Amino acid sequence: MTTPFKDIKFFDTTLRDGEQTPGVSLTADEKLWIARQLDALGVHVIEAGSAVTSEGERAAIRAVASEGLNAEICSFTRVLKSDIDLALECNVDSVHLVVPVSDLHIQQKLKKDRETVLQMAVDVTEYAKEHGLIVELSGEDASRADLDYLMSLYKEGISSGADRLCFCDTVGVLIPERTEMIFKKLAELGVPVSVHCHDDFGLATANSIAALKAGAGQVHVTVNGLGERAGNASLEEVVMTLDALYGYKTKINTTNLYKTSRLVSRLTGVPIAPNKAIVGDNAFTHESGIHAHGILADTSTYEPITPEIVGRTRKIVLGKHAGKSSVQIALKEIGLEASGGQVSEITKRIKELGDKGKRVTDADLQAIAEAVLGYCREARVKLEELIVVSGNKVTPTASVKLIVDNRDIVESGTGLGPVDAAINALRKAIADIADIELEEYRVEAITGGTDALVEVWVKLSKDGKMVTARGARADIIMASVEAVVEGINRLLE
Repeated sequence: MTTPFKDIKFFDTTLRDGEQTPGVSLTADEKLWIARQLDALGVHVIEAGSAVTSEGERAAIRAVASEGLNAEICSFTRVLKSDIDLALECNVDSVHLVVPVSDLHIQQKLKKDRETVLQMAVDVTEYAKEHGLIVELSGEDASRADLDYLMSLYKEGISSGADRLCFCDTVGVLIPERTEMIFKKLAELGVPVSVHCHDDFGLATANSIAALKAGAGQVHVTVNGLGERAGNASLEEVVMTLDALYGYKTKINTTNLYKTSRLVSRLTGVPIAPNKAIVGDNAFTHESGIHAHGILADTSTYEPITPEIVGRTRKIVLGKHAGKSSVQIALKEIGLEASGGQVSEITKRIKELGDKGKRVTDADLQAIAEAVLGYCREARVKLEELIVVSGNKVTPTASVKLIVDNRDIVESGTGLGPVDAAINALRKAIADIADIELEEYRVEAITGGTDALVEVWVKLSKDGKMVTARGARADIIMASVEAVVEGINRLLE
């Protein structure tokens, strides 16, 4: 397939614009961890932060800059020479020099006029170049600026030594048709042009692709689409749209996309929506019997790409929409065989659970299947006793007594809260036989009131195998422990 794209570069701003997601704050070590992963992914530029923010931020940027990564390391700066000085202290390769260009920003934010701002852009660009920095001159709120003024500022910036330009759709108001028109004009300026899109109307990826089609050479992205308000253009969406829909092979290592997504989600504390394209839990998950039957025949029937391309695996889940095909797949995954009649009975019982509004976990499936098949397996791990101490002046501590393979094991653990302490104690108690990771934890109240019955749903993993399990009690700690013990037993089978 002939594509309109040529040598596209990726400018990742997860560590700067992504960190501006409300509630997100990364330590220097966390930034470095993410930067290493971005470098392994193959992004071309890593915007490590904004040097003016704080001394801690400068220390983090310096750590990333001194790591010896292949990517160009960049700092965000305002149109101030003092910002350039702070960036230089961090030993970065480049600066993302951001200049407000709309009349709204010039008059209301800066309290200046167009001519003054243009001269500031020229002066600071020249200053940065004199000090050996690569300069990406960026027009903030460019999508609401007068295009003639923007073009004049860009031209003056080029004359002053700017290496690249960037057009920022700061509040996400572009549409693809206008994006294409603007970038065809910007492409005539003779230097590389970047596009920086926000997702306020859900068009960040579409606008980014439109800009690249029209001649932009670089795209600003964040992992998981993190960023202020509705976020930025998503790295994984832009990469896979180019790859799968336009046939343009980027230099990004796509098999690392999911691992990178999970790392960023874990370190930022921002969960990924289940229906998020490419990296959401449901992106390669199937429940409907019709879909599962199609997947069995040919995976392309209900998947646009194979999950392995982005470092994932396919998953069949069970619920009220399950059919016999999906049940057969799920049984095969847990090593059970059933006759046609038995599959029908297992499917019926699963649908009954689903009709009650229940999530059907892996542990539920196993229990139903074993009941229908007449199996009786003794659990390897049994809870004998749990003691938890917690309060406003004591570190939450839990002590557990387990019977593991007919041996008594007593262990204790501390945590941020009583549930965390109890789960940590459980994991320590079985550490000699299995390293279990808690991947996901959810709590739902089934009934109302202070004595409400709560249901805890967990996702656990061991050596790449993942299972889900549930616990339901009036005591949230016991419900959590019950769910984790159930999941551990399924992983050990």
